[in-house]
Amino acid sequence: MPFNRIRLEVSNGLATLTIDRPDVRNALDRATADEMSAALVQLRRDDSLRVLVITGGGDKVFVSGADIKDLKSRTIRQGLEGCNNALFAAIEAFERPVVAAINGHALGGGLELALACDIRVAVEEARFGFPEVGLGIMPGAGGTQRLPRVVGMGRAKELILTGDLIDAAEAHRIGLVNRVVPRVEFAAAVAALVDKLKSRGPMALRLAKMSLNAAARVSMDAGFQLEILAQSVLFETSDKDEGLDAFLEKRPPKFEGR
Repeated sequence: MPFNRIRLEVSNGLATLTIDRPDVRNALDRATADEMSAALVQLRRDDSLRVLVITGGGDKVFVSGADIKDLKSRTIRQGLEGCNNALFAAIEAFERPVVAAINGHALGGGLELALACDIRVAVEEARFGFPEVGLGIMPGAGGTQRLPRVVGMGRAKELILTGDLIDAAEAHRIGLVNRVVPRVEFAAAVAALVDKLKSRGPMALRLAKMSLNAAARVSMDAGFQLEILAQSVLFETSDKDEGLDAFLEKRPPKFEGR
C-alpha cells in the first residue's frame, strides 16, 4: 500500500520507519497506525532484514501521542477495537530487534510506542510522560502494563497518575531509556547500535527476544523451559556452528540466519 503518513526505507539489512506528520507533531491516528501495521507485514517478508528502527520526522518530536481530533471522535466501540494496542503488540513481537530512535518528545501514545520497542535511544532534550489524565482519559495502548515492567510500579503510578513529564536524564536514571546522547551524536549512536545488532546471530536474536518477552508474562519455571527449548533449537542451526568456529579461529562470524 502507498504510505502517506510514514516513510519506510530499507537498505542493507536495516529498515527505518519514520512517522512523518510534522503538522500534528507526528501524532498517531487510525490511518497512521494502519500504515505502520502494513509496513510491519511487508517487512516480515524480507528475509534479509536484520534490524528495524522507528523514529519521528523532524528534530523536535518522536511522537506527541494520539491525534487529539481522532481521539475526540472515538466511541466506546472504537476504543474496544484497540487499534494502537494491536500495533504496539505487533512491534513488541516483531521477529527482529526494534530500536526506538527517540529524536524528540515521546508523550502519551508516543511513549507507549517507545515502550513496545526493544531498545530506546534518546536525544538529551527529549521529554517523556503520560499527560492523558489531564485530558480526562488514561494511557490505553499498553502504557499501564508495559511501564511498570520497565520502571517499577511505584514510578509508573507516579508518572501516569500525575501526568508529569520528565527529562531524558531522569528517564535514563529510572531505566525508561537505555541511552541518552547529544543530538550531534544521535545519528552516529543509533548507527553504531544498529551495526552491533546486525553483527549478531539473527536466529539467536529472534529467540532471545521471544524468551525475554515471555519473561514478563509467564512463570519463571515456564520461562526456564522456553529458554531451554529456544537454546536447543539454536544448537541445530548453521549460525551456531559458524559463531563457535569464528570464535575459535579468532575471526568475525558470517551469520546467515539459518
